[in-house]
This record gives sequence, C-alpha cells and structure tokens, in this order.
Amino acid sequence: MGKNELELFESEWAILQVVWEKEPCTAPDVQEALINQKNWAYTTVKTMMDRMVKKGLLNVEKIRNLHLYRSAVTQKQARKSEIARTIKRAFEGAISPMMQFLVENEDIPDAEIEKLEKLIKAKKKSRK
Repeated sequence: MGKNELELFESEWAILQVVWEKEPCTAPDVQEALINQKNWAYTTVKTMMDRMVKKGLLNVEKIRNLHLYRSAVTQKQARKSEIARTIKRAFEGAISPMMQFLVENEDIPDAEIEKLEKLIKAKKKSRK
C-alpha cells in the first residue's frame, strides 16, 4: 500500500495523533496520552503500534530495551488519503457534490466561509 493509499482505522488515527505530537515516543507515552480517551492497556497499544510498523505507518528505533516510534507518514499524507477515499466512495470522485453536501448539511461559521472563499479565489488566481 503506497502512502497515497492509506487506510487508517480509528485506533491508528488516535495513535498517530499522539506520535505526531510527541515523536519520538514510546508505547507507554502513547498509552498514557490516550488513557482518558481509550483506556487501552499497555499491551494493546504496543501490539497496535507494532502492527502499524509492519503496515508502514510508523518507524521504530530499538535501543536496548527502548523502542522509540516515529511516524512514517505525515499528517498531510494521511488526511489527503482519507479525504480522497471518502470523495471516491461517497461522491464518485467529484469534489463539487461533496462541497455542496457540506454547505447544505453543516452549520459553517461565517469566518470559515470567508476562509473558504479566499482559498477558492487564491486557487483560481494560481491557475491563470
């Protein structure tokens, strides 16, 4: 699976969020950071992180008994892959219907609408 085709489970997202914030970090660091949200045991976190290494989502550096984990994917790569999958699956690959759906079904604050308008104007300008 390439870095443009990531498929992350909810648990992997939670772990990656901590790793992105704290890297390099250990499994106990991640377990402690997530204890209030997930209440996972250390062994659960360690097993998931080792699987994420095999999956190419994390890198691990072993120093004697210490395992230091770092992300193998960036937040941007993970988000891009997740959004692309959602657009492809739910909107047949078309961005306009997705945007229309969000505008019609979400309560978007005026400040965010202004940001979106600026982004669209900047994108149009960059294409000229």
